[in-house]
Amino acid sequence: MTHFFRPSVAAMTGYTPGEQPRPGTRVIKLNTNENPYPPSPAAMEVLRSLDSEWLRRYPTPYADDFRQAIGEVLAVPLDWIIVGNGSDELLSVIIRACTESGRSLVYPTPTYVLYRTLAAAQPADVIEIPYSNDYHLPIEKLVAARGAVTFIASPNSPSAHGVPLRDLRKLASQLTGVLVIDEAYVDFANETALPLVQEFENVIIVRTLSKGYSLAGLRLGFGIANPKLLSGLLKVKDSYNVDAIACLVGAAAMRDQAYKNKCVAKVKASRTKLALELKQLGFQVWDSQTNFLLVQPPQSNAEAIYLELKEHGILVRYFNQPGLDDKLRITVGTDEQNQILIEALLQCLTVRCSGSR
Repeated sequence: MTHFFRPSVAAMTGYTPGEQPRPGTRVIKLNTNENPYPPSPAAMEVLRSLDSEWLRRYPTPYADDFRQAIGEVLAVPLDWIIVGNGSDELLSVIIRACTESGRSLVYPTPTYVLYRTLAAAQPADVIEIPYSNDYHLPIEKLVAARGAVTFIASPNSPSAHGVPLRDLRKLASQLTGVLVIDEAYVDFANETALPLVQEFENVIIVRTLSKGYSLAGLRLGFGIANPKLLSGLLKVKDSYNVDAIACLVGAAAMRDQAYKNKCVAKVKASRTKLALELKQLGFQVWDSQTNFLLVQPPQSNAEAIYLELKEHGILVRYFNQPGLDDKLRITVGTDEQNQILIEALLQCLTVRCSGSR
């Protein structure tokens, strides 16, 4: 039945999300980088008191309520903001608007694998440039690739590193195409690249409420860029791409910065503690500016440990691809969840995954 589809779609491989057990399933879910704490009480109150009129009518086409909250919090004019059904939709909009055959998408790897899937669906040419072992941004090679669009995830997944602002500024100044800085994990990072949108007309910052705001199920994200750049993207987005409920709940969560910051501080403290405990078990742990850790088991038997943890009801992320197949990506949970993980790993390392049973 592949004859029904465009050749590029028939040939492509779809994105494989992390395993999502049904709500209520008794697992410790540390595989998709969700925030372990509940959303803002202010956001939940909006949801509980929702008037049915918001469901009867179409939402505003540009998510004005949510844009207003973003503008207030980040001190950004409303016409510099575009809202999407998750930041993933905005990535798709950018690729549709700016790339095609002969107009390449460029990014360093390893990184968010959805980039490749979105480009294949367009279709657009893709140029992947490997990171060095120390994850230093390969600026010269990225510039030489002359992409219509260059994606930089900062902080990056699955490596968890942040790209220094000075490197992003240097890259932006030399690129001829659009620079997309994917800041999905920025709430857990040391710095943001937001100042660059004022300096460069070709830069767009993309963010999500899935991580720092505990709203992964809401599917809400936004981009910030010069209105000249947004003008083309607005032509491509769906007319009513974000629902009214998401806008209202997202606006309340955005305005409750005190709650978000409190939860982020707890995650960062747990991240430090978990990293130390994993190192004590012999794991190599990369520095993280995200809400997860990239780790290498002492025997590099990442797949075996992933499967053993799954038997214990603990989900972590394993990537069966070169450069990552000896590593695991572990979301930072609550301290209680992290302790259960450490105990399961200790048992795994000393009994089953070590090869002795």
